Amino acid sequence: MYGSESWTMNKQSIRSLEATEMWFYRRMMRIPWTAKMTNVEVLNEVKTQRKLIINIRKRQSSFFGHVMRRGGLEHIVTTGKIEGRRDRGRQREKILDSLTSWHGRASTSELIANTNDRDLWRSMIAYAS
Repeated sequence: MYGSESWTMNKQSIRSLEATEMWFYRRMMRIPWTAKMTNVEVLNEVKTQRKLIINIRKRQSSFFGHVMRRGGLEHIVTTGKIEGRRDRGRQREKILDSLTSWHGRASTSELIANTNDRDLWRSMIAYAS
């Protein structure tokens, strides 16, 4: 999870992280990979739910709030206000886009404005998980 604050989460990376989390649980419970157990059965045996993606998104949101309040180069890079042109092809998903969709906000400007109030931002992070 080191450095996960700056990851962009797409469908492939989420699936990979979920598979890794389930592999960790199976290893902890010493369940061989040849055993015919579904992921739901493994989670019931461990008595937990999937938490890795939620923890990563919490960390990303917390770091995003810190960067937006602090300003500086990180703020400029995160909001995408860099001069120049992008490469051809499909535009890559930005961390700002994934945070906007995860928090369920209509616009990125609303999300950025909410980061200035620390108590509101913390409650948004807790509610979104």
